[in-house]
Amino acid sequence: MTSPTLAQREARLPDGQDLVRPPRRSAMYSGNARSVFARGLKTQWQGNIWVMVSGFVEPVLYLLAMGLGLGAMIGTITDDAGREVAYAAYIAPALLATSAMNGAVFDSTWNVFFKLRISKLYEGMLNTSLGPMDVALGEIAVALVRGAAYSAAFSVVMLVLGLIESWWALLAVPVCILVAFGFAALGMAATSFLTTFQQMDWLGLVLLPMFLFAGTFYPIDVYPATVQWVVMALPLWHAVELLRDLTFGTVTWMSLGHTAYFVVLAVFGTWAASARMKALFLR
Repeated sequence: MTSPTLAQREARLPDGQDLVRPPRRSAMYSGNARSVFARGLKTQWQGNIWVMVSGFVEPVLYLLAMGLGLGAMIGTITDDAGREVAYAAYIAPALLATSAMNGAVFDSTWNVFFKLRISKLYEGMLNTSLGPMDVALGEIAVALVRGAAYSAAFSVVMLVLGLIESWWALLAVPVCILVAFGFAALGMAATSFLTTFQQMDWLGLVLLPMFLFAGTFYPIDVYPATVQWVVMALPLWHAVELLRDLTFGTVTWMSLGHTAYFVVLAVFGTWAASARMKALFLR
């Protein structure tokens, strides 16, 4: 005996009784990303609080060792805009950008990989009414919390050390959240293509050179012109330059260009991560 169609089942319901329909498996977004966010935030900060704290310490140690230690011997440095600034003040905004990047990337790569490949959590989520974009936005939001926490704490360190020179720096933490958004979205999209722990090590091969060569510790004009163009395509360089503009109070139209770069990166990364979730689990 064949089962009744949906229309036949609906016709049998008494007047005024709502029909409970199965979730639309083709829908990209159900408007319930907050559920993914709430779950991720609760599990992440309850079980890994010391891991969270340790991620903030690394940029602070770089600032103390390179900025105050080595900086005492270097003195001042001429940046790309021709400004003479103390070396500690020069690298501090770059390390602030690095804090935002680290907080976002750690959450949107290793944690996402575990949920995606080991615990199969996303497969279970997408068997409910949640859509791929709900999952992507929820996980990215969790990464933003970590990136924002790192950035806010590092900004306090900069303030205490007297490394902030402008009221424009009040926008540093909101900008860091945007930076974290871009890195988190891109990190989640990239992680969706990786299938083994060995492949996850490739992320370090991208992040470490970008950290070292994207104008973090010295101006990029020391490179040949071709290499400079490559560096200027990297997201961390845009974050470093934008945060330097804010902390030094030298905001220009280029600052808007750096901001637009991360808006585009965040939108593209979120779309790519959502599309990958749909391709993996909603075939």
